[in-house]
Amino acid sequence: MTRGRAKLAMGEGLAAWVLEAPGGFGDAGFHTHHAIQLTLSFEGNLLLTGGGAAMAGRHLAVAADTQHKFEADGLLGFIFVEPESPAGRALTETLLRGRPLARIDDAAFAQAAAPLRTAFEPGLNPEQMLAIAGAAVAALAGEAASALPDERIRRIIDHALAHPDLSLDAAAAEAGVFLSPSRLRHLFVEQTGLAFKTYMLWQRLIRALEAYALGRSLTEAAHHAGFSDSAHFSRVFKRYFGLPATTLTRL
Repeated sequence: MTRGRAKLAMGEGLAAWVLEAPGGFGDAGFHTHHAIQLTLSFEGNLLLTGGGAAMAGRHLAVAADTQHKFEADGLLGFIFVEPESPAGRALTETLLRGRPLARIDDAAFAQAAAPLRTAFEPGLNPEQMLAIAGAAVAALAGEAASALPDERIRRIIDHALAHPDLSLDAAAAEAGVFLSPSRLRHLFVEQTGLAFKTYMLWQRLIRALEAYALGRSLTEAAHHAGFSDSAHFSRVFKRYFGLPATTLTRL
């Protein structure tokens, strides 16, 4: 099997990534990202280390904002879930339960996620990858999903995504949300788990990856998402995912 390929599909609150290791992926190095990570080893070995713990297995989860690394060989699948989404909140409450790492012992999840292993052979398109990932997450999250974030915070996020240069206070005012600065910051962190600037950086990263997957160059994708250049985007990508952005195969 040819080693070193990677495919990524991005959606609202969800991403699916399939890659081959080793060949540059064997040890990703410690990194942190805001998404909950569901990790699948379709073949070969997998070891996750993070939050002072280490765990080996076929299906493992990493909590949001946990510094971690993976060591692996063979075909791997990653499903990233935004922790403030209903499914993300359910996974935080019922699967991770305050732990940095957790083993996923769920036959329905394994069955739903299994088709991701065919990402390269013969090949899945982005919509199919996301559909598989969504079904796997739904099997795991079940009916425990919490309510959506506060509607005021959703309006602020939507407006800020359309106007990425705005501060939190400015985005809130233009979105018709009028709270004191301290209450606004507290509510945003309470609802998203992140400070406003950190959350928006994550969203810009997702926007750049979507543009790259649609065929834009790294430089074009970086500028589209508000990064100064492709080097800036690549540094952020490496920090969040532990791998260079150039490992991605355009979908």
